[in-house]
Amino acid sequence: MGKNKILIIDDDQQICKILRDYFNYEEFEVFVAHDGREGLEKINNLEPDVIILDLMLPEKNGLDICRELKPHNQIPIIILSAKNRENDRIKGLELGADDYVTKPFSPREVVLRTKNLLRRTKSEENKEQLEFPGLIINQEQRLVEVKGEEVSLAPKEFDLLWQLASSPKTVFSREKLLELVWEFDYYGGIRTVDTHIKSIRNKLGAEVGEYIQTVWGIGYKFVD
Repeated sequence: MGKNKILIIDDDQQICKILRDYFNYEEFEVFVAHDGREGLEKINNLEPDVIILDLMLPEKNGLDICRELKPHNQIPIIILSAKNRENDRIKGLELGADDYVTKPFSPREVVLRTKNLLRRTKSEENKEQLEFPGLIINQEQRLVEVKGEEVSLAPKEFDLLWQLASSPKTVFSREKLLELVWEFDYYGGIRTVDTHIKSIRNKLGAEVGEYIQTVWGIGYKFVD
């Protein structure tokens, strides 16, 4: 099995060097871009397994890159930014990023979060498939089909759908979904769960989207 490819898009060369050293030590294949346009070119050419993305970039900023990549591109994104306000974190996650780390940061934590994200998205073990009328969710391929047509979900959207569909009729609070799907302590607020649920329902369509039901005042459940 080859090394996981990671693309770091950041205009701070010192940060890139530090992260490159840490990821090289963990046997990642590391690539670097210092502006948004170069980053998009390398994403298309390299097809990395994960992207570490700064928000404040020359040429094209990180949020614009997220808008262009999501929801059709399945590459996981970790935002690395000096912007630490709640609204900035929420906006990045709502645009499809899978994690948000604020500067200054611990390189070891960034590596740990990356490994954890890859472990979830690649799903190399415990391969399963869930089937419901009009809906197939394949964890191994991270594939969602609605009435025979493939539907593209962002990585966190897939993880959230899988979590709910794996335990039909179980009521999950928003806080519990943040804990289970995002895993690390998350300070962006529970609103991001609602945003992801809305996006999933829209992509699944009116009929199949009704599998995800709102439990008012608590959270959500999956009912087939």
